[in-house]
Amino acid sequence: MKLAVVILNYNGIELLKEFIPKIVKYSTNSKLYLIDNCSSDKSINYVEKNFSHITIIKHAKNLGYAKAYNEGIKKIKEEILCLINSDVLVTKNWTAPILNLFKKNDFISVIQPKIKDYYKKNYFEYAGAAGGFLDINGIPFCNGRLGYSCEKDLGQYNGNYEITWASGACFFIRNKLFKDLNGFDESFFMHFEEIDICLRLKRNGYKIWYSGDAEVFHLGGSTLNYDNPKKLFFNIRNSLICYTKNLPILILLFVFFSRLFIDFGLIIFFFFKLETQQVKAIIKAYFSFMRNFNINFKKRDGTVNPLKLFSVILNMNLFKNLHKKY
Repeated sequence: MKLAVVILNYNGIELLKEFIPKIVKYSTNSKLYLIDNCSSDKSINYVEKNFSHITIIKHAKNLGYAKAYNEGIKKIKEEILCLINSDVLVTKNWTAPILNLFKKNDFISVIQPKIKDYYKKNYFEYAGAAGGFLDINGIPFCNGRLGYSCEKDLGQYNGNYEITWASGACFFIRNKLFKDLNGFDESFFMHFEEIDICLRLKRNGYKIWYSGDAEVFHLGGSTLNYDNPKKLFFNIRNSLICYTKNLPILILLFVFFSRLFIDFGLIIFFFFKLETQQVKAIIKAYFSFMRNFNINFKKRDGTVNPLKLFSVILNMNLFKNLHKKY
């Protein structure tokens, strides 16, 4: 089973200097690719000079996360893809447990490793932690993370189990399935596209898994800080697009009204904190979503069974799988 480790880069020379040597060192049985989103720094020169065996795929302009991967992966033939951020520190034998899971289970389409904090290495990291789920309101959350607070890793999420979505920070997927689904939804530009493709895979009968036997460390916030208004805009708009495409109508209506109530509360919260940019980001997200509602509604070609989707209230199998090893 051949693996392609695919790094997306945009003006990330300092990140590449910090993190790519370990990827090279600990990925000796993999083919390495760098997809460059038209960087204006010396990223390409650095990689060409120091890691000539890495295949570089250059884009003529910044295509964003989704389209950059979609276009770049068209040129990649390996059976398994690892889409990894340029700010992720990998560890020895980090790919072996994941490849073993793929080999043993044809129904698994996507796998995420344990993602921990680069600065606080005993703690989980916000973007993915120990695997992603959705609550009944459609709000993403992770094992190992409560709000913005992350748990210390005490082995409570070791082993392997099914999840609802995998983090795009380090995202393993079968190449054929990625291409069969036409990759990420490019209308997202960035953020939430990994959740969307996971839901599309689930509605086609495939499983998303977490492997606590593989471990990486994520710097986080290198593209947009967690409190950046643009990040809030993309997360809200793209989540609404994702649910429009994937949820049954009655569940969709519930999520819409629930999210509208929650996001209105956020507007009030940010208004009284005088954080006007955050308020504008939420309002713009809803206007952008409504302008393109018909386009996204037409993308519905099947929906996810809610009993297999909502992980806290409806999917009790989550609790059976948490400590079950495979």
